[in-house]
Amino acid sequence: MNLPDKEFLFNLLETPSPTGFEMPGQRVWADFVKQYADEVQCDAYGSTWATVKGKTDKVVMLSSHADEIGYIIKQITDEGFIRIDRVGGSDCATARGRQIRILGPKGDVTGIIGNTAIHLRKDSLGNEKSPKIHELWVDVGVSSRKEAEELGLRVGLPAVYAEGPFELNGKLVSRAIDNRIGGYICAQVLKQLKESGEQPEFTVVCLNAVQEEIGGNGATMATHRLQPDVALCIDVTHATDTPGICNATHGTVKLGKGPTVSHGTCNHPLVVERLMNNAESAEIPLQHESSSRYSGTDTDSIFVSRDGVPSGLVSLPLRCMHSVVETADPTDIMHTADLMTEFVKSLQPEDTFFHTL
Repeated sequence: MNLPDKEFLFNLLETPSPTGFEMPGQRVWADFVKQYADEVQCDAYGSTWATVKGKTDKVVMLSSHADEIGYIIKQITDEGFIRIDRVGGSDCATARGRQIRILGPKGDVTGIIGNTAIHLRKDSLGNEKSPKIHELWVDVGVSSRKEAEELGLRVGLPAVYAEGPFELNGKLVSRAIDNRIGGYICAQVLKQLKESGEQPEFTVVCLNAVQEEIGGNGATMATHRLQPDVALCIDVTHATDTPGICNATHGTVKLGKGPTVSHGTCNHPLVVERLMNNAESAEIPLQHESSSRYSGTDTDSIFVSRDGVPSGLVSLPLRCMHSVVETADPTDIMHTADLMTEFVKSLQPEDTFFHTL
């Protein structure tokens, strides 16, 4: 990863973009990818895509999602404390004692999610449970609702954890790797295609969709509009190589062993087969996952669009998902971008990925 790419990635991870409020991150992404694309556009809700024109009218869509989990102000008390609600799958068990950034009209406001001292909780420690979302409270250092409002705070403002990216013995750690890293990987695919000097057979559309964390809404709208002939979705998956995870329940996925390809449900067998062949021919390490009912990613929204879009899910192994210490391996990031690039370069005008009788 060269310095400009690293600066872009860290800027992307630092920029708050909770679900429903993704445009700050989308602008960072669009500003970077425009150097590798023929066109960059967005839709009404902010899903943004970069297009590289191919030799044919056929379209391959590479899709990531731009949003991250977070919180939203639910109430401001008379005493100036703030009650919050979850945006996406924020984990209340890890919330207390965290610093957050509330995204206000007068600029970011720093807050702390309160943590009642252990001395005052000791009588309940034997059966203590994770707090419920309505039990969390945020202190922004004021003494009344009026003072909070003078900071620009009101009900409906979003917030994210304040932690940003850092390196841990060669690993990447940050909040929002899920799935800001997908946007970074799509940017790397665009870069590789540009540097190859060859025009792809299919027109390539890299989509950075909004609102994945609450059900794939952005991907639903954008896929209907962009009408791809085939699609690859890039998201993160659980690395199950840390203590306390049952592999019999959750499968075996290891950090540093390459991306995964999913089999079943939304994943078209012919797209999966092509991905496996691409990985083998390019000597890219590949892990395998099963999908029994749904994938839990934007692929679920993409493949049912119109008459059906042949789709595949490629995932980056990630430890500690939906936390401030999400952990990824840069070699996995590189191999994922390489695999998606190989898929695009392998496409030929006659490819349909349709089953025949």
